[in-house]
Amino acid sequence: MTGSCVRVPTSEGEATRQVLAERDLLDHGREITVESGTLYIPVTDASAVPPAYDVVERDVPERETQTTPADVLGFEPSYERLGDVVILDEDDEARARRIAEAVVESDLRVRTVVNRASKVKGELRVREWDVLVGDSTETVHREYGHEFRLDIAQVYFSPRLATERHRVVSQVDAGERVIDMFAGVGPFAVPMADRGAEVLACDLNSAAVEYLRENARRNGVEDRLTAVNADVRDLADEYANWADRLVMNLPHSAGAFLETAVALASEECVLHYYDIQHEDDPFGPGERAIREAAGADYDVAVETERVVRSYAPHEYNVCLDVRLTAAE
Repeated sequence: MTGSCVRVPTSEGEATRQVLAERDLLDHGREITVESGTLYIPVTDASAVPPAYDVVERDVPERETQTTPADVLGFEPSYERLGDVVILDEDDEARARRIAEAVVESDLRVRTVVNRASKVKGELRVREWDVLVGDSTETVHREYGHEFRLDIAQVYFSPRLATERHRVVSQVDAGERVIDMFAGVGPFAVPMADRGAEVLACDLNSAAVEYLRENARRNGVEDRLTAVNADVRDLADEYANWADRLVMNLPHSAGAFLETAVALASEECVLHYYDIQHEDDPFGPGERAIREAAGADYDVAVETERVVRSYAPHEYNVCLDVRLTAAE
């Protein structure tokens, strides 16, 4: 059967599959095939595939019948996959358990099924979970050729941001000095180090930093990545004017750290600033805050304004890529 496929290296296969699944673009009627280190993922609508991906026409076999959770339930449930953990977001406990049972009966390769039991909360941004199937919330997530071990009960991690992380990481050149101010388990920091950057990765969550160190070793970048369990503001003096690139992925409160970011910035520094704002003015508050923090010390040029995803009704999670250049 001939049809459209996304062509990617096998190392990027799972991350790409997740992105396509989020957009409901996977063609479940045809098999994913591999040839000479390249994966061909069938899609239903080539025109809807993000432009970063290579779409080709290819003859691929029809899929042998596999049992999905929808086959068991009679309806299409909503869930996320993170490694071998399936994540539900159901308010009805009975419905959640019914879906969990269907996941187990299906052909999905999973070990644990959990349901969100709280919002992200606290300084460390973690959730509570109801574990419906399995006995561990630890997993290994694969994203664009990198592996990340993590425990969703101890750290914050969103697989939905894979495409955005890859966009930012792709801008990094070997030899850059990067500070990831809120690094978590390393989904920005590890691949940046893999591109040859010298990375300082900081986080308040001690469990996240332990996973970050393990993930640096797991991906062979421990010699270029320094993981620090601290408030990044406490590092401003030691790393003053050091960073060529700063990642500020703490959308609700990154603004409180802008003075520190300016102190850390070298004479020319790119800042990736994440924010949550109303749809009426998604980028303006962040830009104004950055300009105020930079003052007369830096010229500020906004290079990219990007809506990452919808966050809540009429609110967006956005990113501003901003270049700071020391004023003459």
